[in-house]
Parts: sequence; structure tokens; C-alpha cells
Amino acid sequence: MMPWGQSLRLLLGWRPAAMQVGAICRRPDTGEVLLITSRGTGRWVIPKGWPMEGKTLPGAAATEAWEEAGVEGHVHETEIGRYRYDKEQDRGWSVPVEVRVFLMDAEHMRPDFPEAGQRKRRWFSPREAAQLVVEPDLRKILLALPKLSG
Repeated sequence: MMPWGQSLRLLLGWRPAAMQVGAICRRPDTGEVLLITSRGTGRWVIPKGWPMEGKTLPGAAATEAWEEAGVEGHVHETEIGRYRYDKEQDRGWSVPVEVRVFLMDAEHMRPDFPEAGQRKRRWFSPREAAQLVVEPDLRKILLALPKLSG
């Protein structure tokens, strides 16, 4: 038998958030972080996407950094935080998503990458980046970056 709270959540249509992975790409020399524009709304975000079969979560985050931002480098294995957002679907509804965030030391930024024609990318101080993103918990992660050692 299901616990009361769990059965009530199912009855009301609650479901756990889907999981994505994201990379905060940081220049080791300046501490600046890279934001990219989303394809749909054009707002500033970090590279993120779904976990990938055969890759660790940090490995999948590194792949997203390459595909969406053209960044290559060293991704840290330890998650530095999580944030939630509602991912809009083509059918007009949204799905709650929890993003597990990994820090990536950006070593190369390539001009040609899979989504180059679909996104803009720009370096910001962590404080500037925090002011540009809309997710409150992502803001907190960005503002905590100066406290993290490389």
C-alpha cells in the first residue's frame, strides 16, 4: 500500500521532476562564466541537456557545453548545485526539470560547433551572469562561484 502523501500526489497529477545536466563554463584565468541564449526564447542560460547513455553526468554536461556553446575543457566530477525550471513542450504544456550543475574549466572555445547558428554566447562575471538568468537557484550557484576553488 502506498503512503497517503504519495497516493495524494499521484491523484493530483504530481510527478517527480525530470533530470538534466548543465555546465557552467568558467575561464580559469578570469573567473568569467559563459552564458548562451536559449533557442526558443533567446534568454540567457547555461548549456544543459538530458543525460546520455554511456556517459557520466559530468561527461554529458561536457558534451552539452560542446554542442550548445563550442566549449571544450575539463569538467569537474563533483556537482556544484541544482536548480529547477519548467521546460516548455511543443504541445503547449511544460515539464518540471531539475538540472544538476557541473563546473567546467574552459580551455578552448571553437567558432564551429553543432548549434553555432542557433545561439549567441558571451562571457560575464558571475555576478553579471546571475543578474541575467531567471532561475533563482541558478543565480545562487553563479553567485557562489567566486568561493569555489578551481
